[in-house]
Amino acid sequence: MTSTTPATRVAFLHTGAVVIPPVMELVGEQLPGLSTVNYLDDRIVADLADPAHQESVAERLADLAAAAKSAGADVVMFTCSSISHLAAPTAEKAGIPVLRIDEAMADEAVAAAGRVTVLATLPTTLEPTLGLLRERAELAGTTPEFVSEVVPGAFEAVAGGDRAAHDRLVAEAIERHAPTSDVVVLAQASMASAAEAARVEVPVMTSLRPGIARLAERVQAG
Repeated sequence: MTSTTPATRVAFLHTGAVVIPPVMELVGEQLPGLSTVNYLDDRIVADLADPAHQESVAERLADLAAAAKSAGADVVMFTCSSISHLAAPTAEKAGIPVLRIDEAMADEAVAAAGRVTVLATLPTTLEPTLGLLRERAELAGTTPEFVSEVVPGAFEAVAGGDRAAHDRLVAEAIERHAPTSDVVVLAQASMASAAEAARVEVPVMTSLRPGIARLAERVQAG
């Protein structure tokens, strides 16, 4: 365990309630005693795919980040890959640093410049994740090959309450792509449970643990 900077408060901004418990569990492991506050807008992912509401998302994120700042937060962390591309403009509007939970995962994935397969259950998450991977690859000076797939039926399964079917479908996709991949990236934190079901030899990367580890490094640095 590590100690935290007592004055630090971190606000987590979520687009789905399912990710809050695992994030808080990891924070408890890696940053015991950290002051946290959670914000949830569970319409964001749907609205990103709806032309009538897309433009409202950036403003809503800025408002939530501003609320976090007013509540004493020193930093905000986005826990959803679908909004990673909005971190910088949100930080600029709200006047508070905004971190991306999937950035550390992306750095690990592109480090070897091999073939990276990206799996998602929603198109609205796949494109931002690919964008982040390309951004981090450029910064690292690497040139990975990217392959991607939206796993058919997986989102519908989990949205209907069938987590087992979701995990099976995602695990099957992992196993299908693994023989021709150097690493498999799961674009959504909610997909992490499927990684445990897949029987593959290549690394299967998820965002939560490396993301919170990087947050811990920042908090400890002061």
